[in-house]
Amino acid sequence: MPRSGGRSTTERCSFCDKSKLEVEKLIQGGRPGIYICNTCVEICHSIIDESKESEKAPPLYLDEIPTPRQIVSELDDFIISQDMAKKVLAVAGHNHFKRLLPLSDDADDSVKIEKSNMLLLGPTGCGKTALARAMATLLDVPFAIGDATTLTEAGYVGEDVENLILKLVQDADYNIERAQQGIIFVDEIDKVGRATANVSITRDVSGEGVQQSLLKLIEGTVANVPPQGGRKHPEQQYLQVDTTNILFICAGTFTGIEHIIAKREDMAEGTVGGFSNRDLYDAESLKSRKEIMDKLQPEDLIEFGMIPELLGRLPVVATLDPLDEGDLIRVLQEPRDALVKQYTKLFSLNETRLRFTSDALREIARLAIKRKTGARALRSILEEVMLDVLYELPDHKGELQEFVVNKAVVDHRTFSKGGKTLRKDEKKKSDNDQDHRKTA
Repeated sequence: MPRSGGRSTTERCSFCDKSKLEVEKLIQGGRPGIYICNTCVEICHSIIDESKESEKAPPLYLDEIPTPRQIVSELDDFIISQDMAKKVLAVAGHNHFKRLLPLSDDADDSVKIEKSNMLLLGPTGCGKTALARAMATLLDVPFAIGDATTLTEAGYVGEDVENLILKLVQDADYNIERAQQGIIFVDEIDKVGRATANVSITRDVSGEGVQQSLLKLIEGTVANVPPQGGRKHPEQQYLQVDTTNILFICAGTFTGIEHIIAKREDMAEGTVGGFSNRDLYDAESLKSRKEIMDKLQPEDLIEFGMIPELLGRLPVVATLDPLDEGDLIRVLQEPRDALVKQYTKLFSLNETRLRFTSDALREIARLAIKRKTGARALRSILEEVMLDVLYELPDHKGELQEFVVNKAVVDHRTFSKGGKTLRKDEKKKSDNDQDHRKTA
């Protein structure tokens, strides 16, 4: 007899509603009237297999991991000096990405290799950001830079720490698997240190609170990332990103930590060159600072304001030295994208050769040291020196065969026009006189 509603009493699959005549096999469940067909069983198996595959580590996008020596050799093309920092970064980066490679059949998979997250310490303009960026370029992995000073603890005005992950996902063109093998550079990490080494009973939402929020992110967790950024809200769709294989590089200037180290080591002023009373870029102070920073210990960073839990997740620590005059001269000329090479290319587009004399380069380096912002000062100085030249150059395309930048050009911001060398103020006066003559 037919069932109520007109349906046949023939057994049917409870999932796809096909009768036993339409499938190869119909399996009865634990309750009467419950069946599943062989087709639905196969579909369930495939769903389970896909779930297991998704739990495995995603394939590494690198065809081959460069050796530490190869990494350092490539970094030398971008960064001048900082040999020890390059070595530390190369070893940590090599080991981090090598742990993502599939294990061989006879390898022991019971031993888990932890991440080599890094902490870089050094004055402004010494190459911290450039090192991390060059490493990401060399390894061809997504790269994101975040400023720790813009972050706040969840629920407060400011950016959530998950926005760091969003920047990485965007750099990977929203390829989640590729983003999960990228590098995140967190700058100004020293600016979120707590004010005192003592445990605080009040909230420090943009200081210690940020450090607390970074803990699980750096160690490895599945982060819910708003695809458009901004604050989270319950109705929003999230991107789920596993941070287990993301390499975190934190950096900061840690201004004044040398005094904490000197105090712990009982270094009296004068013993190491009287560091506290000297200019940071003084030749003697450079040597003194290096001697002090070589004695850096985790307790010095804790006294500075870093929480022990965060330091435990940044096992690799490297210090960078301020750049001296010789280093800055090399920065101007040697890197792949050196400023001298950039300006030379710019002049060549106007069919003019550009040449810098050695005394001009030395003077530019000296001016940069006085500004105390490291290599960052070099470009601003060159922009000032070359402003008037670049203003006039396009109007004389092909007429000027060579332009030489010497010490006089750097000191007085002079340039040649009509066979006469003019200073800025003289040029203005000359142009005014010429306009006056034209009017007359």
